[in-house]
Amino acid sequence: MIYPKKPLAQSIIQICLAKGITDIVISPGSRNAPLTIGFASNPDFNCYSIADERCAAFFALGIAQQIKRPVAVVCTSGSALLNYYPAVAEAFYSQIPLIVISADRPQSKIDIGDGQTIRQQNVFENHSLYNANLTEEASKENDHKINDAIDAAFYQKGPVHINAPFEEPLYETVSELTVDVMVNHFASLNSMKTLEDLAPFAKIWNQSAKKLILVGANDPDLISNEIIQTLAKDESVVVMTETTSNLHYPDFISNIDTIITPFTESDFEDFCPEILITFGGMIVSKRIKAFLRKYQPKEHWHVDSLRAYDTFGVLTKHFEVNPNTFFGKFLPLTKEVKSDYFAKAAQLKAFRKEKQQRYLSKIPFSDFLVFDSVIKSLPKDSQLQISNSSAIRYAQLIKTNPSIEVFCNRGTSGIDGSTSTAIGAAVASKKPTVFITGDVSFLYDSNALWNAYIPENFKIILINNGGGGIFRILPGHEENIVFNTFFETSHQLTAEHLAKMYGLNYFTATDEKSLESGLKQLYAENNKAGILEIFTPTTENDTILKQFFKELV
Repeated sequence: MIYPKKPLAQSIIQICLAKGITDIVISPGSRNAPLTIGFASNPDFNCYSIADERCAAFFALGIAQQIKRPVAVVCTSGSALLNYYPAVAEAFYSQIPLIVISADRPQSKIDIGDGQTIRQQNVFENHSLYNANLTEEASKENDHKINDAIDAAFYQKGPVHINAPFEEPLYETVSELTVDVMVNHFASLNSMKTLEDLAPFAKIWNQSAKKLILVGANDPDLISNEIIQTLAKDESVVVMTETTSNLHYPDFISNIDTIITPFTESDFEDFCPEILITFGGMIVSKRIKAFLRKYQPKEHWHVDSLRAYDTFGVLTKHFEVNPNTFFGKFLPLTKEVKSDYFAKAAQLKAFRKEKQQRYLSKIPFSDFLVFDSVIKSLPKDSQLQISNSSAIRYAQLIKTNPSIEVFCNRGTSGIDGSTSTAIGAAVASKKPTVFITGDVSFLYDSNALWNAYIPENFKIILINNGGGGIFRILPGHEENIVFNTFFETSHQLTAEHLAKMYGLNYFTATDEKSLESGLKQLYAENNKAGILEIFTPTTENDTILKQFFKELV
């Protein structure tokens, strides 16, 4: 086996291996040659080569999203590093472990006019958990920093940055390791927290007739069936979940916007909970956030072992444990409370469901009808990745089969790396994966297809409505050149030539009949990744969606 001659590169590589960081996404470059040689020459590492650094970082994020362990991304010096930032920010807010390892020029070369040189130290400071600024030579101090960075990624669940300066020559190798690194035992940065006395909180709970449990982005199978059953049987409890919650039960409300959008002021006041319990990541629904900010509960408890965001401006308690631990200790202390809170919500849910089915049966071919058909067509036991903006919002309105795992980059809600993340997730999970995306998001991340690792059974369903449809739904839409050019991003582009260039199957749909046949073709072809591009009318989608909410009453 060959090793890089640079002692610092040897240290980084050995410590990564010792700590179980074996998935490495590398973007080609020269300054990172010592790292690339070391990682790629060692069969203990799974190395991927992704040329575009922004795509590479999101691809790595998708892998980490699935394996729940840190993935390293390695780049050369200069602006290459800055292209990681969107994924770093997403990892920070989605609590996904990501290790950025950047090659740098020595500090003596910074700001003197040397090429491909920027101020790399602490460049992610606002969105990273740890910044290890290393010195050129291998040292115990460097080893400490590398260990601490990896520990932070593991235990605090987020991105860290290791910046490693290398002087030329960069490509020299040796046949034996020349440094003896120090590897710390994992010292948990999130030491086991013990739950405080829950009796005072149980007393509040037992005196309240209206409790709302709101679940954000959540890993599949995280909550035990016993806890789900207990919450579902409590007549004073309403559980609201989102598509990304991956939490299913027939009595839970999974279409929040459909339920609350038609509410009058008195409806909101009546539905306002006395206690709100939240867990999971970011909430998609703007309407539930607006509701709970205006009609604030007396108590808001957030359950998360690491962080608590005061999303509604009324956070009263953060329980720093995982939800299973909390509910497992808390629910035995609770008592049944006479209440019609759940019964009213269940009755409303059934009423809205009937209205939705009636509306979908009469509308023309449009985004809403397409999303309903596509989500209902998804293969059981598959994984669904969704892009942001309109795609995730439409998905919120349609029930997903409980066997399907759902993921979306909701940490920063950006469109920039959705396709790359979906491909990385598909590579890691090995499950049949369907990615639903809009046209602007797809085109924005089209370099994601410049990827030699796309699984043969990876499916892209691309809804092309000729622009950023989300801006037609939002308030302030007016049909004029300013809106069409600078907000909607009107275009006549398609994915046909991209599919051909990257060797993907390509199918199209323009109406209900071709959509049905296109979906069948897409799912039937598993020897090559494919795209089904569905063309919907640009100017009718927003009207159809807005009318839907009007007809729910």
